[in-house]
Amino acid sequence: MPLPRRALSLTLGLLPWFTFADAPPLRTLEPHVMADRWSAGWIAPAGIEPSAYGVYHFRKDFQLTTVPAEFLVHVSADNRYRLFVNGAPVHVGPARGDRTHWRFDTLDLAPHLHPGRNVLAAQVWNFGVERPVAQVTVQTAFVLEGNGPTESVADTDGSWRATTNPAYRPIGNMGGRLRTYIVVGPGDDVDGSAYPWGWEQPDYDDSAWPAAVRFAHAEPRGTSTDARWLLVPREIPFMESATQRWAQVRRAEGITVPAGFLTGAAPLTVPPRTTATLLIDQGVHTTGWPELVTTGGAGSAVTLTYAESLYEGPAEAFGTVKGDRDAIDGKHLRGFFDTFRPDGGEGRVFRPLRWRTWRYVEMKFTTGDEPLRVDDLRAEFTAYPFSENARFASDDAELARIWQIAWRTLRTGAHDVFTDSPYYEQLSYVGDTRIEALVSLYVSGDDRLMRKSILAFDESRNPNGLTSSRWPDSRHQIIPPYSLVWISMVHDYWQLRDDPEFIAARLPGVREVLRYFAERSDPVTGAYTGRAWWNFVDWIPQWGTDQVTRLGGVPPRDASGDSAILNLQYVYTLQQAAVLLAAFDHPAEAARYTALAQQVRRHVLNTCWDAVRGLVADKSDHGTFSQHANALLILTDPGDGSLDPRAVGERLLTDTSLTPATFYFSFYVHQALVAAGLGDRYLEQLAPWRGLLAHGLSTVPETPAPNSRSDSHAWGAHPLHGLLAYVAGVQPGSPGFKTVRIAPHLGPLDQVESRVPHPAGAIETAFRRSSPAGLSAEIVLPAGIEGELIWRGITRPLQPGPNRLMLEGSTATE
Repeated sequence: MPLPRRALSLTLGLLPWFTFADAPPLRTLEPHVMADRWSAGWIAPAGIEPSAYGVYHFRKDFQLTTVPAEFLVHVSADNRYRLFVNGAPVHVGPARGDRTHWRFDTLDLAPHLHPGRNVLAAQVWNFGVERPVAQVTVQTAFVLEGNGPTESVADTDGSWRATTNPAYRPIGNMGGRLRTYIVVGPGDDVDGSAYPWGWEQPDYDDSAWPAAVRFAHAEPRGTSTDARWLLVPREIPFMESATQRWAQVRRAEGITVPAGFLTGAAPLTVPPRTTATLLIDQGVHTTGWPELVTTGGAGSAVTLTYAESLYEGPAEAFGTVKGDRDAIDGKHLRGFFDTFRPDGGEGRVFRPLRWRTWRYVEMKFTTGDEPLRVDDLRAEFTAYPFSENARFASDDAELARIWQIAWRTLRTGAHDVFTDSPYYEQLSYVGDTRIEALVSLYVSGDDRLMRKSILAFDESRNPNGLTSSRWPDSRHQIIPPYSLVWISMVHDYWQLRDDPEFIAARLPGVREVLRYFAERSDPVTGAYTGRAWWNFVDWIPQWGTDQVTRLGGVPPRDASGDSAILNLQYVYTLQQAAVLLAAFDHPAEAARYTALAQQVRRHVLNTCWDAVRGLVADKSDHGTFSQHANALLILTDPGDGSLDPRAVGERLLTDTSLTPATFYFSFYVHQALVAAGLGDRYLEQLAPWRGLLAHGLSTVPETPAPNSRSDSHAWGAHPLHGLLAYVAGVQPGSPGFKTVRIAPHLGPLDQVESRVPHPAGAIETAFRRSSPAGLSAEIVLPAGIEGELIWRGITRPLQPGPNRLMLEGSTATE
């Protein structure tokens, strides 16, 4: 159905430019903050086991005659903290890092202060051995440094008081309980009768709390050779915070739910000696802090279990079939959970220490001799504050739904790092992050989390030259191909942002990654034969289990370790590295990488090219063929006429015997189809995403299978990039996005419009087919940005501001 004419009318003129989401700006630090040891020290409660699980409270009061216009403090903790000022919650931090890059937050407390007595209070927790895998730690600690003489009254030292909260116990072994890999930390079991209610309020009596122990200097990175944490400033904005309500109660057993309960308009009362269960549906996948408010109910327990979806069959069967995510009949819920045990007091608020992920929440109540009143169940949404500054519209309404679920996948997967799955891992993997970063730049325009990610992976480097496969990481995982993907991330950033100093500083790391591969390659052919670590490429069941790591995802290799897929990914990266080094005036290195890429590619063709099939095999015995190998073959085509990329691309589309790529690696398959001149076939490749809509999914799962472990895996959000970069055709025309190349591939569509954020403004397009090969184009480029429009063999220049063009291209070409 065509769009209404009004929906496609594009105002030709520069529209107001976007702003980043409503979040406190990053502050420029005074030089002294990073130049010398802080006056404040790291503090902890007296007598605790430094590395053990524990939840702790800190308090400090001070007097102000008048409130200054600005009251800046620099705050951090290990593992994490939540800060209150005069009873009001102010911030949760710090942003994740590692011991040698430990982040601190800079906060302006002035809006929360008043003349007279003021109270700072902080909750700090250490998850001990149950901590998330993404949580690096040294020991329990808290630090707060005043920015200047006025704020120094708040410095952490022995004037602060500290105590242990005995109410908390960890609910550990979530992986064993759920029989899966889940590494996001423990659940919280909180005994309200042991909780020091009101501890954060100004009128709380803390006179019995011991003085905190100052045990270490707080030292910025570069000012000490013996610091436990090397402090660096936060590079990203604070997370978005917004109140959200649940959508509906889907099932109630043993209790009647008032109509206004989920809106906060009516409390829910659970009678004495009752067991009851509610199944609540958020309607969509989300992330945030649930907040349960209770009154009464001494001796009761409330367990909140969070799940992305329900499973078919009874709970005791522990089934794995999910089916339609909207359906609940004959299905059970299992998942990560917290338990709160009210003490009978009024207005008790339970909020987990870490944010949770859910679509469904099951509330299970057991009461004693006293009724329990649930005054409210609400949540605070949290995620990186990306704004949706791009748009895509067409005459295919289903594409709008794919856009919606892909954007929700990116949003709930991005926090203080890009994560793979917010429910199961919350780890930042290079392979996932490259895709998430591209999507974030195309849809939001905010490049800060991408920069942080590129830098963090660079800083994670191992002595062998490789980056860690995921970072931060309290364990030690290396995926050599992901270090190649890191180089691709650097190349992406170079294309999309004019930031030469940042790129130049990454080139030593680029060389180190390629050194690793060169040292583990055949000296004659240049082919990569290294077997160490996890040479993951994609989750393909047909590939079986790798003999080295006993994990899946490693492509077929011959006896020498030779793999066309791994070698062509190596070539793909060598070519990108050569371009980077040439651009930064290293011609000899660029030539060396170019020659090596040609050598390895020739080797792949000599050993794996199958002339009968017109495809490259996965390894020299020609036993299996894949989309992976042939997509990379297209992407590494040097353009010398030795290969017909379009012919390979056609076979990539039609040969059903090829091992198919999953949501993750299909990013490269789609890129290859466009490179092969088959961009008009891109929309056909979105069939797996269209299938998600029929299963009730509100996000993109880890794999196309309907029973994928994770229902939200951000590497599957790349259609957002594809719709803008391939269908609308908006891509950089030169490094730094200094010019624009627009080559739309409308496929079966008749009408498309888009908006893409650019550092100089917004790029806006509206395309309509005027005939089978004809195009009516309206394009707006930001001031100072020129470009070109390419359509079916025709190229036309584009000027800054409005451009109106009518093109009649060849029906034989795009």
